[in-house]
Amino acid sequence: MTTLAEILGLLEDWYPPHTADDWDRVGLICGDPSEPVERILLAVDPVQAVAAEAVADSADLLIVHHPLYLRGTSSVAVTDPKGRVVHSLLRSGCALYAAHTNADAPPTGVSESLAFALELEDVVPLEADAEDPERGSGRIGKLREEMSLRDFAEHVRDALPPTAHGVRVSGDPERPIRKVALCGGAGDFLLERARESGADVYLTSDLRHHPASESREHGGPALVDVAHWAAEWTWLPVLADRLRAALASRGATVEVRVSEIVTDPWTFRV
Repeated sequence: MTTLAEILGLLEDWYPPHTADDWDRVGLICGDPSEPVERILLAVDPVQAVAAEAVADSADLLIVHHPLYLRGTSSVAVTDPKGRVVHSLLRSGCALYAAHTNADAPPTGVSESLAFALELEDVVPLEADAEDPERGSGRIGKLREEMSLRDFAEHVRDALPPTAHGVRVSGDPERPIRKVALCGGAGDFLLERARESGADVYLTSDLRHHPASESREHGGPALVDVAHWAAEWTWLPVLADRLRAALASRGATVEVRVSEIVTDPWTFRV
């Protein structure tokens, strides 16, 4: 029997909670560490549709990237959407765990998983941690072969799950691209670092008008903006494989599945 406590031990060894940003809220949200775990579902967002999927799958643990209560709460009443998630999961005996900013920077974390999805080589942190050079914000690496910005945008489109957001691009479509900087999630805080790195393109999510415009005016790289959910979803298959391997090495038989429900909040464009 594999317990929730054993799964948490793996997760917190790979993605230590103390490395999360001060404002973040990571860790076990609900559940009993002594309970057995036979099925795990992975998702980006702890929304009702995902909770319903976990219940339908008879999952014992739902692991998400985004915390349920990022700003805290005084109630988990079922009259609130977040409270309904808690009630749905607890009634079904499913625990809920979040790894957020503590999963962004380490090896096999969110940004590195995005680099893997794009098949980049020689990948290193874009802004390395002073104490651990394998950790850090964002990633930078090289494409196997140079391609145009237009072709790179199509490569990104094909590598990520489809969304209504699509792939937004700023730059000359024929610009040659080889060196790629990126950051999973909202990454405009790394725009200057991407420019300093000499990257040909910087890929991230949630780029705002003024920072993007100023970066281009200062000779920064071409910009590619993708859906926040799609970029971070690339971490889930990597985490699933890592969990399967670690549990199999212990002789445990735990089913690990990645949710394919699109929880990006944007549903269509005209």
